[in-house]
Amino acid sequence: MNVIEIQGYGGPQVLVPATRPDPIAGAGELLIRVSASGINRPDVLQRTGNYPVPPGASDIPGLEVAGVVMSGDAVAMAAAGLSVGDRVCALVSGGGYAELCVAPIAQCLPVPQGLSDTEAASLPETFFTVWSNVFDRGRLQAGETVLIQGGTSGIGVTAIQMAKAAGATVIVTAGSDDKCQACLGLGADHAINYKTTDFVAEVKRLTQGLGVNVILDMVAGDYVAREVEALAEDGRLVIIAVQGGVQSGFNAGLVLRRRLTITGSTLRPRPVAFKAQIAQSLKQTVWPWLASGRIRPVIYREFGALQAAGEWPSGAAQAHALMESNQHVGKLVVTW
Repeated sequence: MNVIEIQGYGGPQVLVPATRPDPIAGAGELLIRVSASGINRPDVLQRTGNYPVPPGASDIPGLEVAGVVMSGDAVAMAAAGLSVGDRVCALVSGGGYAELCVAPIAQCLPVPQGLSDTEAASLPETFFTVWSNVFDRGRLQAGETVLIQGGTSGIGVTAIQMAKAAGATVIVTAGSDDKCQACLGLGADHAINYKTTDFVAEVKRLTQGLGVNVILDMVAGDYVAREVEALAEDGRLVIIAVQGGVQSGFNAGLVLRRRLTITGSTLRPRPVAFKAQIAQSLKQTVWPWLASGRIRPVIYREFGALQAAGEWPSGAAQAHALMESNQHVGKLVVTW
């Protein structure tokens, strides 16, 4: 099969086309003929040598795919209501940048009604992540207010829509006025340009001094101290990335007096059983929102996975370069 592999740690140019033996599905797994593969920030970190592949996972990058079921564990597939020929999308621990991909059946979901494979490939990584962190760990409830840092990222556009659909008030930060407008267009109630406005002061103003109930943070670093100040009593800060650094200082007295929770997680190394629970929650609650059009995938651009253009040896390399430019609003996808 054709794949995109990491030739050596470095810039996008290290993503090169290659061939690998076709994978074979084992117990509890199925084989997908991939139509499209989502691009995510962890793929960039893996490419640069900053995100080790979990034990047993493929070294081929890619954490989400969509396509057609080719074969698999018949008993487990029947129990999950899946058959050969079904269109599915799946969360995987690696191996997504390939024409064929093995996925745990418990981490596969049917392509929502009305969506293309390209749209479906943009769902698993961000939707699993947002559900796990905003709703499970962050315990966001209808009527509460959430602050989403980086509202135009793949995670951001997903979190905006899911939080609004769940009945929350949504405040986001973004790095330009245009990006703020894009967030408002997706349903955010308020958007703050963090380059021109102090988000803590603006959050306090918007909440009449109370602060927000939940913060979804992909920055960490010195943001943590400011986020602690922006939380309401019994507020929850959930950290899912450390783009601003791993060292954080904050006012521990505020944590005590306001009874705050600071937590975080990574999804990729968690066991299949953990991800299976998230998949079932998504299928029950969020997939109907997608099928009805209440929320929708946001695809910024798609690339042919193997296409050559200019100096880049693959469409995947072009996608990585665009992701690192931070110019995109929503998801990037490569197609096969």
